[in-house]
Amino acid sequence: MLRGACCGSCRATEARYTARSFLRIGHVPVKYLQGYPVAIQQQVRQLIADDRLGGYLAQRYPGRHDVQSDKALYGYVMALKHEHLKNAPAVDKVLYDNRLDLTHRALGLHTAISRVQGGKLKAKKEIRVASLFRDAAPVFLQMIVVHELAHLKESEHNKAFYKLCEHMLPGYAQIEFDLRMYLTWREMSA
Repeated sequence: MLRGACCGSCRATEARYTARSFLRIGHVPVKYLQGYPVAIQQQVRQLIADDRLGGYLAQRYPGRHDVQSDKALYGYVMALKHEHLKNAPAVDKVLYDNRLDLTHRALGLHTAISRVQGGKLKAKKEIRVASLFRDAAPVFLQMIVVHELAHLKESEHNKAFYKLCEHMLPGYAQIEFDLRMYLTWREMSA
């Protein structure tokens, strides 16, 4: 901001101007896309600078899904599991989690909780999905559920893991990239 702005209105105008020049220069932080090539990051920055990212995402992924309750989410996850992972361990609990968000660097979480029942040790599998997916496009919810289900078979993010994700959701890599753009847009809109 320039020194000596005479009033709040002038300071706001200057702030908008400096933000626009910041966008033009191409220094928009795209932290969710850091693992991608610089050329792709630049294309996303250009969409942001042209104020077209939200429109692009809305056109490509219109609508909202109907999976709003934990019970509906459980049914949705179990249907995908039975379709693609019949021999995977059972999932005991599935729910939307308000505490999961980008500050925790997690959008979904799979856990195995061990408990003693009688004289035996029982492991319960849980899948938690960040609440932000209640308002997301259906394919984004499907992507995060597929990701968490793949962890039932492959614990690490390796080649076999992503191959399984691609098998359960063709085009998984593109959808994951678009989800990262959605998260960038969502953070900028907040």
